[in-house]
Parts: sequence; C-alpha cells; structure tokens
Amino acid sequence: MTMIPKSPDRSALEQEQFLKILSREEALARFEAALFPRVLPSETRKLAASLGAALAEDVTAPIDVPPFDRSNVDGFAVRSSDLAAAGEGAPVRLALNGETIHCGTAPTLQVAAATATPIATGAPLPRGADAVVMVEHTQPAALDAIDVRRAVSPGQFVSYAGSDIARGEALLRAGTLIGSREIGMLAACGIAEVSVVRKPRVAVISTGDELVQPGEPLAPAEIYDTNGAIVAAAVDENGGEAVFLGAIPDDEARLEAAMRRVLADSDMLVLSGGTSKGAGDLSHRIIGRLGAPGIIAHGVALKPGKPLCLAVCDGKPVVILPGFPTSAMFTFHDMIVPVLRKMAGLPPRSDAKVNATVPVRIASELGRTEFVMVSLVEGKGRLIAYPSGKGSGAITSFAQADGFLRIDALADQMPAGAEAEVTLFTPHVRVPDLVIVGSHCTGLDLVTAPLAHAGLTVRSIAVGSLGGLAAARRGECDLAPIHLFDDRSETYNTPYLVEGLELVAGWRRMQGIVFRKGDERFEGLSAEDAVAAALADSTCIMVNRNQGAGTRILIDRLLGGVRPEGYWNQPRSHNAVAAAVAQHRADWGMTIAPVAHAVGLGFIPLAEEHYDFALVTARKDRPAVRAFLDALGSGEARAALERAGFRPA
Repeated sequence: MTMIPKSPDRSALEQEQFLKILSREEALARFEAALFPRVLPSETRKLAASLGAALAEDVTAPIDVPPFDRSNVDGFAVRSSDLAAAGEGAPVRLALNGETIHCGTAPTLQVAAATATPIATGAPLPRGADAVVMVEHTQPAALDAIDVRRAVSPGQFVSYAGSDIARGEALLRAGTLIGSREIGMLAACGIAEVSVVRKPRVAVISTGDELVQPGEPLAPAEIYDTNGAIVAAAVDENGGEAVFLGAIPDDEARLEAAMRRVLADSDMLVLSGGTSKGAGDLSHRIIGRLGAPGIIAHGVALKPGKPLCLAVCDGKPVVILPGFPTSAMFTFHDMIVPVLRKMAGLPPRSDAKVNATVPVRIASELGRTEFVMVSLVEGKGRLIAYPSGKGSGAITSFAQADGFLRIDALADQMPAGAEAEVTLFTPHVRVPDLVIVGSHCTGLDLVTAPLAHAGLTVRSIAVGSLGGLAAARRGECDLAPIHLFDDRSETYNTPYLVEGLELVAGWRRMQGIVFRKGDERFEGLSAEDAVAAALADSTCIMVNRNQGAGTRILIDRLLGGVRPEGYWNQPRSHNAVAAAVAQHRADWGMTIAPVAHAVGLGFIPLAEEHYDFALVTARKDRPAVRAFLDALGSGEARAALERAGFRPA
C-alpha cells in the first residue's frame, strides 16, 4: 500500500465558525493536515489498462533483458581471436556453419575455430562465438565461406544478457506515473499486470432549485447546470473517477439523504452551490452531521472563490464549491486538485508560467488574494495579458482564458503597464494568429468563420470601441472594430484614427430603441419621441451600455445629460440589453436590429451606424490579416452578413 507523507501541520482539526475567513495557504494546509497521511487503496490492472495510473508498489525485474546474448547487427557470429590479424590487405577466410540464426531461432551448432555462422539482428549468439562481424565487412569467398577484411574485438555488436535490465533490479518505484515508456519496460520483462493506486471515486452533486440538466427545457428563472458536467470532467482529468448524481433541489432532508448515501460508497464528495450565507444554502449545515471533524474551512480569502467550504467527514474529504462556474472551477483547480492528485497517487501539476504586461488597470479588493483570468496576445516584443472581465458567473472566463495572474491580498489594484507572472492552463502559450480587440458584433463571427475552418486561430476581445482603439495604438492587436460617431464632423470612425492606423470598411447595422411589443409608451413613436416619453414616466426603467461603447455615445446624445432610472445599469453587449428588456428588468434600451428581432422585441430605428475596423498598418501584411481582409470582401461573407440583418459596406 502507498502512504502519503505526514503533513508538517496537523494543528487545526477543530470545527471552524461558519465563514471565518482563512488565507488560501492556511485553508489548504488545514485541509491536507486533516486528510494525510493516509493509506491509498490499490488494485491490480492489466498492463494495457494501467496507462496514466500511479504504481502502488515497487516493481522488480523478474528476468534479464535481453534474456540472452544477442546480435545487434545483421552479419556473422565469429570468434574474435580468429580475426585478430584480419585487414584490408590480409583477409581471413572463415568456413560457414550449416545454419542461419534468425530471431526466435535457438542456435544448435557451436562456432568452432575458423568458422562463422550467419546471424540476424536480435538473434541469440551461438555457443563458441564472442563477437559479430557486420555483413558489410565481409565478402563471399565460395559457396560455404567468407573473407573478412576487418578485425573485431570481443563483444563487438553483442548485447549481453541483462545489459538492459538485470534480474532483480528495481524496475519502477511506487508512485511512478505509468506512461508509454513505462509500459514498454514492463512488457519487456513479461509483466502482464501491475498493482496501481485505485482511482478515487468522487461523487459530484449540484445543488439548487434553479438548476436544469442540459437537454431539458428552461422555465423562467431557471438555468442549465454547468458545474456538474465541468466538475465531473475535471475530476477525471486529475486522476479521479467521477460519478455525477445530477442536481438536487434545496430540500434539506433530500440533500442530506443523498449526501450520506453517496459518501458511503465514495472516497470524496464534491458539491457546487450552497456555500454562501443564505437561507437556501443547506449543504454546510448538513456536513456537521456527517462525521468528524467536520468543516475545516468555510470562507477563504480568494477572489473568485471566497465561499469555498472544505470539510473532512470520518476521513473522507467533502467539498462545497461556489455556485458560480468560474469560482467553482478556479477553486477546484487551485484547492481541490492538489488533494485529489495525492489521493490518486499522482505527482502535483506542473504549471508553466510566463511574464506578460497588463494593458489596463485591474481593481482588486484589499484582504483577498485575487486570481484574474487573462487572455494572452502578442504585443511589441512582449506578451500582453488582457483580463477577461466577465466575472465569476461566466463559463467562458475559464474556457477561453490562457491562464491567470495573481494580485496579492495587500494590493488594491494592479496598475496598467504592470509586469505580471501568468500561470498557464496549458503547457505552452497559445498566441493566436489574428487578434481583434474592440467592439464585438455577431457579424464578426460570420466573417472569421472561414479563417477558423482554415486552421487559423482568431481571438476576439470585447473591450468597446475606445478600448479597441487604445489597444491598436499600443500595437496589441491587428484590428480594432469600432463604431464611433463624431459630433463635429457628423461622420463615423475616421476622425478617431491616428497615425499608424487605417480604416477598413466593415458593414452597416441599424441602432435603435428596443422595447417589449405592445408597450404603448413606445409603439408608433420615433426614437426621439420614444425617449422623451420614457423620461416623462418615472416608472420607466432603461438599460444603458458600458462606457467606451459606440452605442453609449448615441444614448448619451439622446438623453442630453439626463440620468434616468437604470442609467447606471451598464452591460457590455447588445444581447444583454435585449435580455434585460425581454425579462422585464428594464423597459427600454438601445441595441441593434438583428438582436432585437432575434428575441421578438419591438424596435424603433434611430441611425445606421458604421461598424468598421481600425487596422494597424504595420500588421497589414501578416498572413492572418490578409486572410481576414479577403474573407471580409468575399461574396460568401457579404451574403452571410445580409442574411443576419447587416448591410455590407
């Protein structure tokens, strides 16, 4: 059986007060101290099924490898003393014995003085021979003889028995991760099965009344359960065997019964949701009844991931992850994976790190170590790390990021231009072929689709038109999508260009007021009259757009300095505006026609805006940029844009 070494700190196994915030390091140390040392259960597996597992015990070689003296070349088995005087001018003639030794053939004739036996690579050396002469160094002399023009030394071109692996030698040590090379070594020794650390069985449960499994219809206020599938996959990726039990509603009796049942048959229990201090959060209260010592840490000074709950119930780890997907996945990888890999007998993850420049200020919260997901792009001779900015509830924050950077608990920000160490999610940096930073539009996906199908990687980072222009000026992207109206010239985009940037025409999209169909405050009015009607009604709530967005400039022009109810609700996309109106969280906002029509909302046209691209001139000849420009001008892309409701320039 394999033993995990004792942790140096077993200080605090006592029950902790709910939501007493611990540092990341202290929480992890307490969790590991409550779990290790422990005996890791083992199982016997066939060699072919052992890939990726950790050996549970040392393996010694039962035989010599090779098991006999064998030839390393095609040639003739000889006595080296017969050829001591051989040379180019003085060949030595040897009579051929009456057998040829092939692989898998045991020799029967002894090599006597002045004789030789033909032998193949890998065949066993016959009795009497102590060397092999290569066939290239011989010449046929007669039907049954050869002339050898080169001397050989004893042991030349011979591998002796046990020269690779000796019988009784320690072949592999306990804890070794079995890969293809290790399987080859075991197979060479004739070992058909090995004892490996059994994969920990990890039960995964999602909690919450709002959760629906993928494939089922969504009712109002319901969401699909993403954490269950993600956590189960992450368990399998890190040496565990996940058993997903689905989602359980916030019913204390049902949840406790399920937790007790699965914990009896599993090595670890992982739940998501139910860690915050709310009436519907039941999991942490149940844990105290499942076994000692109970909760080890509930509340960790992490962002994302503060509500994380770590417990040990009668020797089995019980983890309650935060409900938001990014929080759940980050805390799982950062805090749970080290423990899971120890239980699986696997070595710690070896994460690659790179240095990168942060182009924008990142605000942080004093007292909490913050981990920020970032996407990497290539700048002027350095890597640039763009924060995802999507929050802990965003699935794509984790899926699309290249890695994360750390902001210390004693810092309230990371200033723009700071150098930061980025821990990668993959072994290598994946710098994209084409980088687009600026305002996002669904039409952009239609244009870049052929590039992705051709094998080019495209990264689009939505930071708004002004943010895109700033990135383009710093040389951090190839193209910046913009739709900025200039009041003085009453034109789009061109007045905002600076030296080193040139305009590439994109497409036109209609901006307008969006509202729920049937709302008499807006039906039949112009955009200007609709806004006036909204401002006159104190119960009418708007939804705005983020600062830096071209749409925000249009809204502010219409409002003329007024700040109505909902003005500070500033989502970053057209889709979010439409969703707020459709779901009655707001009554009106501004978006583009294709988005409004897609969700069945009323739409009042205001202005056809120009969605164009600020191209970094120094990058225009890059292959990926040329491919984008070709795709933009293609008939296929223009037709796709028109079908989506846009008007190509």
